Amino acid sequence: MKLSKIMAVALAMACLLTGCWQEESPEDPEEMLPPFEEEPEKEEKTVLPERFALPYMPGRSLDPADCADGMQQVVSSLLFEGLFRLDGSFEPQLCLCVSYTHDETASRYTFDLRPGVQFSDGSPLTGRDVKASLDRARESERYRSRLAGISSVSASGESVTVSLNSPDTALPALLDVPIVKSGGQAGAVPVGTGPYFYAEEETGAYLIANQSWWKGESQPVDRIALVEAPDDSAMLYRFSSHEVQLITADLTGVLAVSTTGSVGCVDADTTLLQYVGCNTSRAPLDNPALRRALSEGIDRANVTSAFLSGHGRPAAFPVSPVSPLYPTDLENGYSPDDFTAALRESGYVSERPLTLLVNEENGFKRAIANRLAENWTSGGIPVEVRALPWEDYAAALSAGEFDLYYGEVRLTANWDLGSLLEPYGALNYGHWSDPDISRLLAEYAGAEDRTAAMRAVCVRLKNQAPILPVCFKSTSVLTQANVVEGLTPTAAEPFYALGQCVIYLEGSVK
Repeated sequence: MKLSKIMAVALAMACLLTGCWQEESPEDPEEMLPPFEEEPEKEEKTVLPERFALPYMPGRSLDPADCADGMQQVVSSLLFEGLFRLDGSFEPQLCLCVSYTHDETASRYTFDLRPGVQFSDGSPLTGRDVKASLDRARESERYRSRLAGISSVSASGESVTVSLNSPDTALPALLDVPIVKSGGQAGAVPVGTGPYFYAEEETGAYLIANQSWWKGESQPVDRIALVEAPDDSAMLYRFSSHEVQLITADLTGVLAVSTTGSVGCVDADTTLLQYVGCNTSRAPLDNPALRRALSEGIDRANVTSAFLSGHGRPAAFPVSPVSPLYPTDLENGYSPDDFTAALRESGYVSERPLTLLVNEENGFKRAIANRLAENWTSGGIPVEVRALPWEDYAAALSAGEFDLYYGEVRLTANWDLGSLLEPYGALNYGHWSDPDISRLLAEYAGAEDRTAAMRAVCVRLKNQAPILPVCFKSTSVLTQANVVEGLTPTAAEPFYALGQCVIYLEGSVK
């Protein structure tokens, strides 16, 4: 889609992998993303750049295990590949792995490497390289939690064996971890198998097309310039001044800036779930019927369109609607009558207003929390919003000092919900404990039919409603108009379908 000229865009430079950058935001998020008015059409001469350029942070690591979020990760994604890559539905697709098997319990996997793959320096990919990369990732801040279920990794020739602490039939969805050549020099940019490799000259750093790329596809440009942008403000300036042609952004983040000119925007789905958590350890939210009524009172489609300007997907369950695991048949569309009926059935009688906590730094979240509270209150459940600074918000959650809270969590692509729903879960602030959900989650982890197993989990969650999913956010790739075509980004790879991408430079013919 095209954004209007000189429009205000809410840009918080969020990485397409993990984490986000936060700063104080304007009070009203609707002012940040207004419905833009189309200007009268007029002929405009398209000015194409002489080169295609991306921003990067000089002096900061491009090692995928520890490089900074945001554009540094985008650059890294062009240099390295994993055993698998996740498609737009978060399904793992074979990449450096050509096949795999696992034992009866899905606790031990053997991955066969794709033959003939070379690193960009011409050396062959080996099992030793994969083992070294996975071992490094298991110790890294970025991947440690994701790979915590791995007990050991071993290599033999062109195969790698991964042993798990417990069954997981979706392990491949966690193994899009970038693989680098082992034994590299400390502090240097590692060598990868991706479509480009890193180089430097007197005029600066750049990426150059990897002619030995195993896919054999042509890259859209032979060379990508890297323009220094030591911080996020500098990166945004480089984009506004057309020094770089592509950036990634969280358009519902916490920083509002302006960008001039005609800009293209393509969204990518993420695993970032926004939800309402319930304190099930104290009345009246110890009543599952009341929690179900609260869920019926959430107009998820309206929240996503009105407050996130469509940069997200409504979701009634903690698995992305784009995933084949999402149980669409269990969804109930929003209806005020259904909310009223569910509330009546719960037997709820208000004795005090419920408190809904929200992190005050994000204006979008505050606005959503206020709308939810208004809807619930007008429907018969008095709710008051309490916005707190992040540290106070986190402390209140940890202490259980809340009735409801508006939260956000980045889930893994195997849709492991233990942190939210298990009694020991790090994010189970509501202290919910249910033997049935623990059993269903264990069955899901080891299930061959994961769709049926996830549906059983969601049936139980719909009935008990310990958390009330609202939506999954998306992230956006912004490009200078008429420069890039065929972009189909995913959460981890803006250039996911690189072979279909076309980049137009000065002198190009459309």
